[in-house]
Amino acid sequence: MNQRTSVESQGSVHLPIDDDISAQLNRTHRKNTTIFEPQTSIETANSSNSTPLPKQRQVLTGAPEKKLTLFALRLAILEKAATGLGALGFIWATVVLLGGFAITIDKIDFWLVTIILLIESTRIFSRSHELEWQHQATWSLADAGFSSFRAIRSSSHVFIRAIKSMSQPLTETPRGADRKISESTPNMLKSWTNYLSKKTPSRTWTSSDVPLLPYGKWVFVSSNISKLLYWLQLASAAACVFISVTRLVNHDYGAMHKGDNDMMNRKAAVAIFYGLALAEAVLFLLEKAYWEWNVIYKRMLEMVNEELELGHTGLISVKRFFYDTYSKCVNQSIFDGLKMDMVSFAMELLNSDSSDEQLIGVRIFDRFTTNSRFSEDTLQKIGITISVIERLVEMLNWKDPQEEEIRMCAGNILVKLLGKKQNALRVAGIPGAMESISSLLHVNRNSSSMIYGEVFEKEIIGDHGSYDYWAFNQLGLLILKKLACDHDNCGKIGNTRGLLTKIIEFMHTNERLLKNRQITESQITTVKRSLQVVKMLVSSTGITGTQLRTEISELVFTISYIRDILRYGEKHPRLQKLGIQILTSLALEDDATERIGGTGGVLKELFNVFFREEILESQNHVRIAAGEALGMLAFESTRNCHRILKLNVIQKLSDALESQLLRVNAARILRNLCIYSGPSSFNQLRTIITAATTVLKEIMTDDMKLQEVMVGLAAHMFRFMTSEEANAMFEQSGIHDGELAVALVQILKKCPYPPMKTPRIRRYVIELAIWMMMKDNVRNVKTFKNLGMMEELEGVTETTSELESFNIFSGAIGMSRYKISIHSLVETAMKLMADEY
Repeated sequence: MNQRTSVESQGSVHLPIDDDISAQLNRTHRKNTTIFEPQTSIETANSSNSTPLPKQRQVLTGAPEKKLTLFALRLAILEKAATGLGALGFIWATVVLLGGFAITIDKIDFWLVTIILLIESTRIFSRSHELEWQHQATWSLADAGFSSFRAIRSSSHVFIRAIKSMSQPLTETPRGADRKISESTPNMLKSWTNYLSKKTPSRTWTSSDVPLLPYGKWVFVSSNISKLLYWLQLASAAACVFISVTRLVNHDYGAMHKGDNDMMNRKAAVAIFYGLALAEAVLFLLEKAYWEWNVIYKRMLEMVNEELELGHTGLISVKRFFYDTYSKCVNQSIFDGLKMDMVSFAMELLNSDSSDEQLIGVRIFDRFTTNSRFSEDTLQKIGITISVIERLVEMLNWKDPQEEEIRMCAGNILVKLLGKKQNALRVAGIPGAMESISSLLHVNRNSSSMIYGEVFEKEIIGDHGSYDYWAFNQLGLLILKKLACDHDNCGKIGNTRGLLTKIIEFMHTNERLLKNRQITESQITTVKRSLQVVKMLVSSTGITGTQLRTEISELVFTISYIRDILRYGEKHPRLQKLGIQILTSLALEDDATERIGGTGGVLKELFNVFFREEILESQNHVRIAAGEALGMLAFESTRNCHRILKLNVIQKLSDALESQLLRVNAARILRNLCIYSGPSSFNQLRTIITAATTVLKEIMTDDMKLQEVMVGLAAHMFRFMTSEEANAMFEQSGIHDGELAVALVQILKKCPYPPMKTPRIRRYVIELAIWMMMKDNVRNVKTFKNLGMMEELEGVTETTSELESFNIFSGAIGMSRYKISIHSLVETAMKLMADEY
């Protein structure tokens, strides 16, 4: 970094790293910490990184979807039991009856057994494929029912509409039909209909819309096949029950003749078959009754959706989750479905090639990450699954209007995920992640919007309605704000081509925009977030910070945009403070300092904010920030000091020393002006001696912070006074030289080690003591000796640390080292006291 060196008695300013937005970024900000002191810790571990064990257990054991997995398990047990009995009955009939007794059994039983076998074969076939069709039916909004009686009750109306639609071309859908479907759909599913209606035709078929036959396209689409298979199973099971019960009750399996040994076991064999067929059919009907009881009457799916708080479209997600769980229990081990949960389910959908499945997945994640009950567990699982994070980052690049909601949800999920530092590092480590985030920042302002401050919230895209670019802009800036918490991520942001330019562009405002009372909150939010990101970038330390400050200051619009915010942003003090803090950080670099001072009106606007008395008391933090920025801009910059002197603000700064709010920063600005203005400004600066009495009185207070800045100012301001003026100052203030000497020695005694909150106070005390001994050698030297100044200076030599060697701090890092060390100052003071006069 280009460290700015100084002469011995230069002023110093501490660069702020943390601000009052840091609480939102999981960074600590101590209440009593000011920007003029180093900080031993910039950030601490986020307490939310690890959830207490009892809370995590409560989330896991109380997962509402566990009701569905248990329901699926019980259904699978009944299904597999019925299938097993059916298989046994099928084998019994083919091997024992039709194989062994096909000729000898009664004609009626022969045909009934054959009919039952055909019926059961049909049912088994339809059952084996029903789940496959039910999966596809979940994507059709018209088939929101679960192949249940509820869906069939309205089937007559649906069938009438179906007949009318047969004459329509395949690619056409009557607008009236769309309207009727929308009106007949429950409110919780209307948003899904809106999504489907926005989709553009793709190059592949949607499975729920595939016409299986060239005629009757509506009837024979896959979304209706599951209903047909469902009722086919019920009809076959009912027929089996009727036939089996009838034959078992009649108990007439044909006449048996005495001595007919081949037909001895025929009666028992036929009865066993009918018994197996009855048991299998009853189990199947019991399964269906259990299904209907829980799904229709107890409304289990709706209840789970409410407990999961998935919103209006959540029923689609819950329905799909249940079918997937049930399929695993039926087709694999019955216990495989118990391993399913909504988070893992959403992960699977996220990696799908279907936009419908992707939308369901991101909706689940979006809901869960904003739900206090599920967010911790959800974010933990997402954070340790790199493939999911990569998928979410990839979705940020999707600019197709029909994928707008997927892209927005993916961004919202990443915002929540980046709340933890380890996740921020994982996201930033993904190749192309910064480019994906940059794609969210769409800058498309025409000349008229730039002049009149008009911000268009949405832009029209073809036939797909409006595309909310500004919502994505805010989302991208928020993601960058989260990432910028880490120092390394700041470097990656700066190294991404064109990203800094985009961020700076969103800082653009003008008079009409800032003074308009009808301005929308989203417009201000966009500007605020861009300022926050830039502030965090320019506050970086080390080589990365130097590069970022250099690049940002070299962008020709950066400083002028901030100037406009200072000039017209009286109604938006938060924006003004962020802009001022950016200037303060940029002033660390010599070239940037000159650019800021050379940009017309910046220094003037900073002083206007600093001296603005009509500002509300709650907004005084803006005035304080302006004073810090001015102190930094005057630091080691002769040109800026001359520019400040041309503004004729010396008297106002002198008067500000009496203001409790402004005196600290006013003292720092005056100190730097005294040091760097040069001999040509001597006469102009002499006007500050009118405030010498005020400075002297403030030194005698017990407030060490105030003492530090006032002692530092006095060491240089008193040099503009003649001996007569100095004596008059002591007389007017009622404070004698000896009392001042006592106060200085007492300060050194109170600070046996360099204080963290006032790291420069011992240096400033020694500087002022040297001035006093040089002003009145004999008397003041004797006074200091009698007060034990020699011993205190020796103590300073033994306790000196690097803390006292720097003018500016960025966190715990010293940014500008004094040319003359504190040891040299001690030696000078001790030499003055050792000389004999």
